[in-house]
Amino acid sequence: MMVPRCMFFTKGVGTHKEKLASFEEALRDAKIAHFNLVSVSSIFPPHCEIVTIEEGLSLLHPGEITFCVMAREDTMEPGRRVFSSVGLAIPAESGRYGYLSEHHGFGQTELEAGEYAEDLAAEMLATTLGIEFDSDKDYDERREVYKMSGKIVESQHISQAALGAEGNLWTTVLAAAIFVL
Repeated sequence: MMVPRCMFFTKGVGTHKEKLASFEEALRDAKIAHFNLVSVSSIFPPHCEIVTIEEGLSLLHPGEITFCVMAREDTMEPGRRVFSSVGLAIPAESGRYGYLSEHHGFGQTELEAGEYAEDLAAEMLATTLGIEFDSDKDYDERREVYKMSGKIVESQHISQAALGAEGNLWTTVLAAAIFVL
């Protein structure tokens, strides 16, 4: 059974005249270019430990097939804001799984995008735990409902935003949760 024992967050930004090379630069900035990344859906495994990027990287080897949840966005428009975020919500009960969410697009700041991704992960977890909430309320109000239920213990996010580069260049942003088996 392949269940990750730990996970770390990372983010990066890259620019280049070629879209693929811009993505490669973002992967390098995030310190994960030397892995064979495989995107997976958004379940945070029970008993998975969140570690620092340094600790997580020390447990992986170049060329290793590495599972991740990644958000990515690209633009070739100078001055256009791009963002990518990964949100996480962890249940209070240690034997239960949590949720990760990916959010990417144009216009939002890192904080706006990150809070949205965090809210999305918390909402997905809340619905599986039977927490009743009003989805029309803002995230701060829903966060209080989640915390008061005692069923969601933690939520967080990582985000990267950038403005599109001048000079006919691609700009790529990424945010990722990297799993270590």
